[in-house]
Amino acid sequence: ESLVVCDVAEDLVEKLRKFRFRKETNNAAIIMKIDKDKQLVVLDEEHEVFSLTSEKTFIVYSYKYQHEDGRVSYPLCFIFSSPVGCKPEQQMMYAGSKNKLVQTAELTKV
Repeated sequence: ESLVVCDVAEDLVEKLRKFRFRKETNNAAIIMKIDKDKQLVVLDEEHEVFSLTSEKTFIVYSYKYQHEDGRVSYPLCFIFSSPVGCKPEQQMMYAGSKNKLVQTAELTKV
């Protein structure tokens, strides 16, 4: 088991679970941030129409994927980036929380 710096907020865990099984077919995203005082990964924003031009830190992205055989799927993709101009302490909190978030959300594409 890896070191866990920040845990994932319970309400976010439930939101990620519902997001995984959503019925909508549009691209959408859940954007998360770290609450430094509580040392929790929490919901920052939700988008029903989303483009990947954002410089947010933790993003779970659902998109339409057309397979070569004609099937359509809606995989979840986890995107992690370090915030621009972030203090080293905060960068460590994000890096140290990534694995716990990926495991909690049961994400496979990182």
